[in-house]
Amino acid sequence: MSVDPEIPEREPSLHWPIPPAGGWTADDLDRLPNLPPHTELIDGSLVFVSPQTLFHSRAVSFFEWQLQSLLPAGLEVVREFTIDIDRKNRPEPDVIVVDEEVVDDPSLTRFPASCVHLAIEVVSPESVERDRETKPLKYARAKIPHFWRVENREGRAVVYVYELDPATKAYVATGIFHDRLKVSVPFQMDLDLTAITPKRRASE
Repeated sequence: MSVDPEIPEREPSLHWPIPPAGGWTADDLDRLPNLPPHTELIDGSLVFVSPQTLFHSRAVSFFEWQLQSLLPAGLEVVREFTIDIDRKNRPEPDVIVVDEEVVDDPSLTRFPASCVHLAIEVVSPESVERDRETKPLKYARAKIPHFWRVENREGRAVVYVYELDPATKAYVATGIFHDRLKVSVPFQMDLDLTAITPKRRASE
């Protein structure tokens, strides 16, 4: 008599959460157990982030530290932190510039979109559509005045800069920057984008 091999039960952390009728809400991100780090909520659906590329990691660190060194009084830089757009949308920009007073509470798990001055998304292969189309529309709707999209073009960073038009409530492209990013809003910045690329690649 043969015995079928016993199939081990899946670990609880490997079970995909089953959405409720109508989808998840922003509050659910704080209540659902065992979610992977950096899970976002887009249109009531959970979005799980793929493993980070080296370019993505270097770009996020670059903007975090460069902006931190240039910030005027009253602002703060935070990386990879969710923001409330509405009940069905709680995205996590890679870098944000926010009002300084909102970072006083260490127990916070999200910021209101109303305190965000600049949102930066570093595009990954799996996030192209979200970062180029979905998120900019939602950030504009939330009245975030400045949005930057950072892309990897053959190992070098290209930054697409947008500013909110208050009349149309949509983003308007104000520049495409390759080796150097120089802007005056939301504050004065002059950034060497070649620093994101490893020095050996930059010298080729």
